[in-house]
Amino acid sequence: MKTGKIITVAVIALFIVAMAAASAMARGLRGDLTSQSTIEQVSKRGVLRVGMSTFVPWAMKDKTGNLIGFEIDVARRLAQDMGVKVEFVPTKWSGIVPALLTGKFDIVVGGMGITPERNLKVNFSLPYDYTGMSIVASRKLARGYKSFADFNRPDVTIAARIGTTAAAAAKKFAPRAKVRLFDDESQAVQELLNGRVHALIASAPLPAFQALEYPDKLFLPLKQNFTREPIGFAIVKGDVDTLNFLNSWIIVVESEGWLRERKHYWFETKQWKKLVE
Repeated sequence: MKTGKIITVAVIALFIVAMAAASAMARGLRGDLTSQSTIEQVSKRGVLRVGMSTFVPWAMKDKTGNLIGFEIDVARRLAQDMGVKVEFVPTKWSGIVPALLTGKFDIVVGGMGITPERNLKVNFSLPYDYTGMSIVASRKLARGYKSFADFNRPDVTIAARIGTTAAAAAKKFAPRAKVRLFDDESQAVQELLNGRVHALIASAPLPAFQALEYPDKLFLPLKQNFTREPIGFAIVKGDVDTLNFLNSWIIVVESEGWLRERKHYWFETKQWKKLVE
């Protein structure tokens, strides 16, 4: 009996020691994960490095060369609420995800649509915005075009920006058409104005803005957006602390009405046009 009791006590003691060791290891692991999180590194550095690319009116330069736009406002407010400065890292859209993964910046704030393909490479926050694809066409080359069936022909050329959901939409909705891809939307717009492509697919409201700016050359064959896409912050995978902070931040500023107010200013008014012209 005594031997049995001794063995039982020994087993219990070993179990307690093992549980204590496991608990200590778990605390150490949590501590390591916390110290290595982007949010912790940004706080220590005092600077949030934001990867972005120019998309009107998400991000663009004003007459003095400073960055302005909806995403610029969002990034600045995010950094302010983190108590740090913001540093913008302009990056070609086609290489923005690889640049994030190699540590060139901490986060992508650039109107990035949440897609399963991208989600395999990065973690997305909750949507803080929604956008949709629209199409603007040449009055000369696309006269009388009123549907995607009109554009879905081998003799039609559609422009889009490389690496964007607009490029994917062009191939999906007009698979028979030729698709020309550009690094910058301004290049695509110029090709459209010069009559070298039939149409441009891009995130709203850029197509509508172009049709309003050049009514003698361009028009909107579709009166409404033909997709609806959630927009989120992109960060490296596995960073739970940073993802939690970003999601909480979105909930707060959304409930304040701040996101809606900024979206209205940049997407539904032309008050900002005087800053860039």
